[in-house]
Amino acid sequence: MALSHALIHHFLESSAGRFPDKVALIHEQTRATYGDINIKANRIARALAGMGVGAGSRVAVILHNSLEYVASYYGVLKTGAAFVSLGTDIKAEKLAGLLAEIEPAAVISSARFEELLTDAPVSSFPLKALMLSQPNMAWSGMPFPVIKLEEIFAGGDGSNMDLDVDPSSLACLIYTSGSTGVPKGAMLTHFNIVNNTDSICTYLHLTSEDRQMAVLPFFYVMGKSLLNTHFAVGGSVVINNKFAYTGAVIKQMIDEEVTGFSGVPSTYAYLLHRSPLAASRDRLTSLRYCSQAGGHMAKQIKQDLRKALPDHTKIFIMYGATEASARLSYLEPSEFEDKIDSIGKAIPGVTLRVLDEAGNEVAPGQTGELTASGPNIMQGYWKDPETTARVLDKNGYHTGDLAYMDNDGYLYLVGRKDNLLKVSGHRINPQEIEDVMMESGLLVEAAVIGKPDELKGNKLVSVAVPIESSCTADQVMAFCSSKLPRFKLPDEIKFTRALPKKASGKIDRAKCGEMVD
Repeated sequence: MALSHALIHHFLESSAGRFPDKVALIHEQTRATYGDINIKANRIARALAGMGVGAGSRVAVILHNSLEYVASYYGVLKTGAAFVSLGTDIKAEKLAGLLAEIEPAAVISSARFEELLTDAPVSSFPLKALMLSQPNMAWSGMPFPVIKLEEIFAGGDGSNMDLDVDPSSLACLIYTSGSTGVPKGAMLTHFNIVNNTDSICTYLHLTSEDRQMAVLPFFYVMGKSLLNTHFAVGGSVVINNKFAYTGAVIKQMIDEEVTGFSGVPSTYAYLLHRSPLAASRDRLTSLRYCSQAGGHMAKQIKQDLRKALPDHTKIFIMYGATEASARLSYLEPSEFEDKIDSIGKAIPGVTLRVLDEAGNEVAPGQTGELTASGPNIMQGYWKDPETTARVLDKNGYHTGDLAYMDNDGYLYLVGRKDNLLKVSGHRINPQEIEDVMMESGLLVEAAVIGKPDELKGNKLVSVAVPIESSCTADQVMAFCSSKLPRFKLPDEIKFTRALPKKASGKIDRAKCGEMVD
């Protein structure tokens, strides 16, 4: 596959050259053109480079999706430094630990996180600079300069620096908690991300006419891929950081003539049951496609989504990982009904195989671990060679997901290796139970948790969100009883208004477990 760009920031520079006056980013009252964003990114790059930030450096960023985030992202990359985006829900203690691990040359943030930065405290780290958007605090007496982003944006040389950056150098360090909850920094190069971006643009058939609504955070690998892909083709990105107001999200999709929408399973669950999506289907005339990744989505949600969306809107079911720069597989929309439970086939440039514990490829229909290889696979985990060695070997990247391939070459996930629960001697996959619960048509979402039990080994407890307040746990249990053997039935179903989520929108299973303690 011929790459359209060599470096990630070339996405912005190329589109700024082709479409300098085109609106690239829409966020509330902000409508920023490619030319304007590129100038701001260049000014950030020159400011950082002037302080000695460059190849081999890392810059930590804590910002919500915004013009400041986008300019900082491409600006940092233009210096040859690595961009390290941290979650906006991070706590001071964890931030302090990550900053010690990252050893950033600079930190970029905003007034919203000033208290977090002082609590960490950021002043104890040997930074070359702290850059803040619209700071409220005085920040006097710091051992490093504290600079307002607005002052950087206001003037100075805005031309491209054109530094000689090695495509194999570290571009992004993206932290993922994975299933263990222990932060791991996936090391992704320019080459990794550019390859994955080009592949996604190819199978989604993206063009400069596309306009993507981004409700997922850019610090999450899927959110970052939405930004990269649309800037690569010269499209536009509409930022909406207020997904809780789902009616307003639908209205903006209509008003801004959005062509693409992407989400994780919970995103679509709430659009279906907590928004006027179905009632607005005739007005979503521009919506060309919706894409889903970020974990398993129940068949019931997929079927309901197909009914709620306009007939012309294609649905792309996708699968990926932070360690893969975002994407590994996709299901062609034409196969949506026939292969509805499948994650499809490998994206262009990627090879996916199902292997047994000895590393041998299993026959169609047999379950094994899904492994991936390709130019998008990370270099390893930051300062963690032991964990890196467990997931990267001669066979490629071991995803930790159990899967099988059918006779037509389509892949199906059956659960996580580390999520299987032992109940009364049986090995149980919580995903199977959750899917049956969702099939009842009574729930918005559900999670099944294993709680230690002296007799059973684990007791199955579910936390679920009912569609109607009149729904009872007995109704859900009665449906499950008609579909599942007794040993797979939840011992208890606890209703709640919403399941706890990570900042990426994925269900936080650890916090679900705390709810049933």
